Amino acid sequence: MGLFFFAYRDFVGDADALLERQGFGRAHHRVLYFVNLKPGMPVADLLDILKITKQSLARVLRQLIDNGYIEQRTGETDRRQRLLYATAKGQDFFEVLSGTQKSRIDAALAELPAETRSTVLKFFVGMVESGDRPLLDRLRLTDALK
Repeated sequence: MGLFFFAYRDFVGDADALLERQGFGRAHHRVLYFVNLKPGMPVADLLDILKITKQSLARVLRQLIDNGYIEQRTGETDRRQRLLYATAKGQDFFEVLSGTQKSRIDAALAELPAETRSTVLKFFVGMVESGDRPLLDRLRLTDALK
């Protein structure tokens, strides 16, 4: 567990500093991540993924929308649906935030023999609650294992 703590601390550290400069926190990064991963994601799906309250998400979304990182559109078939899209500014900021994290992951995986990389990915899937594992597939986060 100690290794996991230090790995996580360093993994989020660079992004945390960038987020803080914008007056944002990790919740903002999570929202930006999933909205960039699945443009047009309904707010309801984001609530299910993040497992936070509507009130918490509303606060974070309002800041991201007000600052021009995300835009919200009404669903075409269901006008009650709120769909989320990253703006160009939101995409650029996400790329900067995730760039250091991606580099850290890529560097760690590059040190491993090729045949063990899928074992690491399977480990992370194993850390996810079994009920949420189908969601990983829908978000295409397990494609590298297939």
